[in-house]
Amino acid sequence: MTFSDRALLLATDLNRLLLPSSTTEGESLPAAEQGRIQTVMQRALALLGTPYRWGGTDPNKGFDCSGLVGYVFRNALGIELPRVSREMAKTGELVTDKAKLAAGDLVFFGRRGRVDHVGIYVGEGRFVHAPSRGKDVQVSSLETGYWSAKFMQARRVDGI
Repeated sequence: MTFSDRALLLATDLNRLLLPSSTTEGESLPAAEQGRIQTVMQRALALLGTPYRWGGTDPNKGFDCSGLVGYVFRNALGIELPRVSREMAKTGELVTDKAKLAAGDLVFFGRRGRVDHVGIYVGEGRFVHAPSRGKDVQVSSLETGYWSAKFMQARRVDGI
């Protein structure tokens, strides 16, 4: 799927992604929590197309996966996260049931039991991330393709 196709797909249901009014169980979220999640989603999705850069933490120069996540949470909510994905995977509350993922949760991926990638869950089985050299910040599926086999865990960040 090309970047243009992904952008069109996102634009089609952007309101649903940016206005999370309920949890995965259908309960209404408090207005303040909705606002924090909406802010995170807006900041993350606004960075689509930013180039990948190893060690990158700046939208003008590019991001690696943890640089993107750290930038979004710091600038959207003032939340400081550890710099690397391995350490981020120890932060917040573990989401033990994949079906209970909510927009704004951090999703972690890896090989051989070691976390080496992170993204931000946006809903509907998708997450935004900076995948690898030669690619841009994009939305990918948790359900199919490369990342589905690498999924390890998810965490809900305190303060969101």
